[in-house]
Amino acid sequence: MLDSLPAWKNAPADSRSMAMADSACIALLNLLKDENYRFTTVSPATHMLINGRASNELATDLREIFGWNRPFDESVAGEPLMKLMDCAGLLARDGNLWRSKVRVSSLAQRLFMHSSFPTLQADSVFFGPDTYRFINAIDQYLSTRVEPIRRTIDIGCGAGPGAITVASVIPDAEIFAVDINESALRMTGINAAAARADNVRVLHSDLLNDVDGVFDLVIANPPYMVDTSERTYRHGGGTLGEGLSVDIVRAALSRLSRGGALVLYTGVAMVDGYDGFLGSIEPILANSCYRWSYRELDPDIFPEELTTPAYRYAERIAAVLLEVIRA
Repeated sequence: MLDSLPAWKNAPADSRSMAMADSACIALLNLLKDENYRFTTVSPATHMLINGRASNELATDLREIFGWNRPFDESVAGEPLMKLMDCAGLLARDGNLWRSKVRVSSLAQRLFMHSSFPTLQADSVFFGPDTYRFINAIDQYLSTRVEPIRRTIDIGCGAGPGAITVASVIPDAEIFAVDINESALRMTGINAAAARADNVRVLHSDLLNDVDGVFDLVIANPPYMVDTSERTYRHGGGTLGEGLSVDIVRAALSRLSRGGALVLYTGVAMVDGYDGFLGSIEPILANSCYRWSYRELDPDIFPEELTTPAYRYAERIAAVLLEVIRA
């Protein structure tokens, strides 16, 4: 089970240790799949509320260990699982108990490993309600796509759900999953291997700067919040978090093949009814060679953020979807 990455035997010591840990992570995902594990990840506010209930202090099953990320006694996990988690480097002490260093979420019969709760570290790998909306948008786009898709890239791949979803639908396509966060690249590699998405290539790239060629499909679910800690998975830059989303539009348009498409899911802070992201991209998309559509998927997300100084003038944060096709 732990030999699913055979190259570790000839690698340097540090690389060998990492490869063995990755193999153990893949084995863990396969074990959870065999146990019919399912968990839908909620927003941080909901997660905190549910775990704060008096009856939810400790984990009593796999969903509570890897989904709700509660402390657990090793008798709940059992010896085989404890050994596997130890080999994977996923055990953290919590007093006399243990806690998993990762969470595992289910999406369309696949499992995805991502960061533990709460996601406070700068290199945290996020997975949540936005992920489900993003994948729904990709599924809908692929169901209507007529032109062949030979090359796809997922910008800011995170835990890899976008790239892996496309790979499951188009197994012959060349698919790149890129990010500047090394933890995200590692998680994507683990999740792709567990999903047997062999056509996903995981690469470090700042937007499209480190990848050559044109693409038939560019997908992205970038960070779009104003985060005072500037965590990679969360901070979008710009005035109200729209900066990175605008940069992705600029980068993608010049790299679309004829008939190629950009599918971008992001969030927008509305100020007095004005959409700053839309206002920034409309001049970019004014070129007649692009056909595009733009719509709100959810008019009101992360309402708790409106109490922070960064959003003191915003009236709501909306989830939006941009689709652009090069004619």
